[in-house]
Amino acid sequence: MKMSKRQYRIGELAKALDVEKFVIRFWEKELGIKSYRSKGGQRFYEEKDFKKFETIKNLLYDKKYTLAGAKKELENLKKGRNVIASQSVPKITISDYEQKLTLLKQELLRVKQELLKVKETL
Repeated sequence: MKMSKRQYRIGELAKALDVEKFVIRFWEKELGIKSYRSKGGQRFYEEKDFKKFETIKNLLYDKKYTLAGAKKELENLKKGRNVIASQSVPKITISDYEQKLTLLKQELLRVKQELLKVKETL
């Protein structure tokens, strides 16, 4: 999906990539990606960021890389080396699953709290 604006908020980026916002935050943290922040702390992204996250999604979802494998491939791509295909990719570790599970639990807790607030207002 081609993005046409100059800067995007995290929700717009997540929607364009068809992932949840917490996934973007997780990838930022785990892959050491820095986003531009407004004075209020809001994340903003440019077209180059979209392309980087699109590559990450492709590596993780389509090519079944682990986070460690994706991070290594991003470093190779940054250095102008394309090493993908023939190299073996490390297996997904229990630690990867535990990290994902922790993020999902946090997101579920946040959603639960929001639902309780909605319930109180009704």
